[in-house]
Amino acid sequence: MEAIINQLKSLALTEALPFLLKAIGALALWFVGRTVINAFRRVLNLALQKRQLDATLIRYVESLFSGSLTILLLLAILGMMGVETTSFAALLAAAGIAIGTAWSGLLSNFAAGVFLLVLRPFRVGDEISAAGVAGVVQEIGLFATTLDTGDNLRISVGNNRLFGDNIINFTHHPHRRVVVKVPLLHGSDVHGLMSALKERVALVPGVQEQPAPSVDVVEYTALGPVVGIGVSAKPTQAGPTQVAVLHAVTEILTSAGYIVPPQTAQQLLSKAS
Repeated sequence: MEAIINQLKSLALTEALPFLLKAIGALALWFVGRTVINAFRRVLNLALQKRQLDATLIRYVESLFSGSLTILLLLAILGMMGVETTSFAALLAAAGIAIGTAWSGLLSNFAAGVFLLVLRPFRVGDEISAAGVAGVVQEIGLFATTLDTGDNLRISVGNNRLFGDNIINFTHHPHRRVVVKVPLLHGSDVHGLMSALKERVALVPGVQEQPAPSVDVVEYTALGPVVGIGVSAKPTQAGPTQVAVLHAVTEILTSAGYIVPPQTAQQLLSKAS
């Protein structure tokens, strides 16, 4: 019995005690390492906020550095415990290749999201049209971009599809040009109508003084000339301003006794149906 006890004591001194010391050292290294990583993350967050970067980009950079440092910390702990880390690193690389192959589409969206955040073809709050959808950007995520459409629908578009298509940003410039075309008949007082339209359109709410509104003949048809009325408005007010311009044009034409050409009326009815 004493021999067994002596063997157990010897085993505890030679095996258990070193393992316990390694475990305590690994736990201490983990807590110290996590404290250092969290402190580095806070410093990185403050540095990026001072540069006034996008919040999504800041979170992405934080997660990237924090994840990388955590993996290095785990490898250091495994090395302290006596685990062969070279085979573990090879296994991790093989798993990364397998995951990358399986998630190729997701990773392409991830890469496109990084380019969208860096190149900034649009920002949150901009009204854009791309990848067959149009709406106001609500969030630029790492894998998808969220938009709210004009009919109050929320659409999430993969960043890879969005970045690979032509992107139209309606709100990038301080003003947006709106053009309304009015077909006139031969024999009408074209110059008088154009002067009246220009004066009336300048009074429409939402129409900017600069660039000034323009009224010009843009084309000729068999029925008569077509007048184009161009006005500038704030990008967010382009739709309501266009409607207000149409109402103003209707008032001027009605007061002048203007009659819509029959062929034009038929075309409008066919489009409406």
